[in-house]
Amino acid sequence: MEWAWLIPVFSFGAVPLIIIFGKYLPGKGSPLAILAIAGGFALFWFVLVGFLGASPGTDGCTTSDHTGTLTCEYQRTWFQAGLPGQVSNIDESIHLTWGILIDPLTLVMLGLITFVALMVQVYSLGYMHGDSRFSWYYAFHALFIAAMLTLALADNFLLLYVAWELVGLCSYLLIGFWFERPSAREAAKKAFIVTRIGDVGLLIGILLIWREVGSFSMTAAFEAVHAGVISQGMATVVALLLFAGAAGKSAQFPLHVWLPDAMEGPTPVSALIHAATMVAAGVYLVARVYPIFEASGDALLVVAIIGLITSLGASTIALMSTDLKRILAYSTISHLGLMMLSLGAFGYTAAIFHLIAHGFSKALLFLGAGSVMHSTEELDIRKMGGLRKVMPLTALLFSIGALSLGGIPILAGFWSKDEILVAVNDHLPPVFIVLTLLTAFLSALYMARAMFAVFFGELRPEHEHVHDAPPTMAITMFLLGILALGFGLVSLNWPGPYDGIGTFLFFEEPEAFHFTVWLGVLSTVLAVVAFVLGYLIYARKSISMENMRSRLSLLVGLAENKYYIDELYQFVVDRIVLTLAAAVGFFDRALINDVGVNGPAKTVRRVGVTLRLHVTGHVYSYALAMTLGTVVLAVFFWMQSVS
Repeated sequence: MEWAWLIPVFSFGAVPLIIIFGKYLPGKGSPLAILAIAGGFALFWFVLVGFLGASPGTDGCTTSDHTGTLTCEYQRTWFQAGLPGQVSNIDESIHLTWGILIDPLTLVMLGLITFVALMVQVYSLGYMHGDSRFSWYYAFHALFIAAMLTLALADNFLLLYVAWELVGLCSYLLIGFWFERPSAREAAKKAFIVTRIGDVGLLIGILLIWREVGSFSMTAAFEAVHAGVISQGMATVVALLLFAGAAGKSAQFPLHVWLPDAMEGPTPVSALIHAATMVAAGVYLVARVYPIFEASGDALLVVAIIGLITSLGASTIALMSTDLKRILAYSTISHLGLMMLSLGAFGYTAAIFHLIAHGFSKALLFLGAGSVMHSTEELDIRKMGGLRKVMPLTALLFSIGALSLGGIPILAGFWSKDEILVAVNDHLPPVFIVLTLLTAFLSALYMARAMFAVFFGELRPEHEHVHDAPPTMAITMFLLGILALGFGLVSLNWPGPYDGIGTFLFFEEPEAFHFTVWLGVLSTVLAVVAFVLGYLIYARKSISMENMRSRLSLLVGLAENKYYIDELYQFVVDRIVLTLAAAVGFFDRALINDVGVNGPAKTVRRVGVTLRLHVTGHVYSYALAMTLGTVVLAVFFWMQSVS
């Protein structure tokens, strides 16, 4: 297991080789990037087998007092200053370590990231073929994956933060990959700036941990919280600051505005960002530092509230959007909100389980959308319909992903959604479960809308000659479709030693999967009703939405305009931030610079210029001055003696 650090190293190593020698390598370096992530995926299985065979007596492994799970940690010191123990018995040296932490959460993330990344990279062979910057795409892609894998493996906050920022940089490069388009440039800048706002909170939280604990080690921080070294109030402050960083990366309200615009990047990039990397980082962070959130209590309630607001709001916007990729983008925001809601409701296992199920399903949906765009060059669902007739494989696989996220039994999304509903119902007030069920219904409805509007109904004449996905794109969608279809079964208690995902991935106490009948039946009924409505409205067109839109014109207008949050941000920037910046700039120039800094210098210069007027270089002038001075002094002393 100690060799798990090689998983990101493979991709890190591929980056400079592709950049330097890309034009000389086969496929402009794309096979090298694919082999690197494939090697990481293969090594993941060896690490998983090693972990499953490990015990608390294994080198580097213990049963965590904070999570209750088997945890293996391997560290190396990379920086040290001072001489420990030379002056006193106290070690006053400064040393920084880097290392890897392997536990069920780490393994889940490694498996999700490596598999989805591998599928996306293979898919990109067909989608990005012929692009003028093909090698740069794969270099950025490999760097993105390497950073995310490092983030998942990090055993300390300093290494995590470095990887965290590298993920943000790579997202900027990939979202703005087609920088020739102004919209892509603006989307990249928006993503970079908005996520940096949250990252400031993350950095302050990490520095507070350093101040309180004296170490960046996650284990040390958890021990400090458990021992009371960090008070409950400080734990709340730290948890909320860390959550700010998570909210930025995972697009939680009010820092969600960057994610829909990130669709300007290549569709495979969208699949990667939305399924397994950047947006998953925020959920992973909250789960990783869950002992701090649990010690706070109040912070978990904030996480639940923000998650619910995000999920419900994004669902309504997705229902009004007409761009296929934006529908999927708001779907991602909504499901990330459900994961945060689950974490806030002590549904640790449910949140991560849904992260995996959503990752496979959403990657499948984005790759399906990419196949549609690749063939039709269209993303407006109002201009589509009947594509199942010419793209049957894409239609089938896209439908599996849509049904999974819609919560239709027995697909993966059904089981993970049920676990979230159970957690919310057991640990939060009744209003939360009511609104969560409403969100689940809306989630199924907008998935039905996307599926039926694109692939069902009448085929448009301009799409009669559309072709299905090529083999390199189809095979990846097929593999993801299998997982979206059957992955949820890992939650069940099967004969033998395996008792479900809750006995492998858990916090404090292992818990086998339990099905709450009334919640399962109710959520299933809501999902089925939503898909039936979607079929009648968008496929059969036997139900018109115009009456509903007219009755709810205010709400529809708000959702169509994304609740004017982007406009609000623009107003704040234009009227407040820039005005304040102008005032600060004037203060800096007029007072600090002109008066405080340049003022004394100008005064000295003017005095110097004035004083130099008597320096003429003429001897007779100096003699006259000396004579006059002598006369004046003589007159002065004479008058003093007379008086």
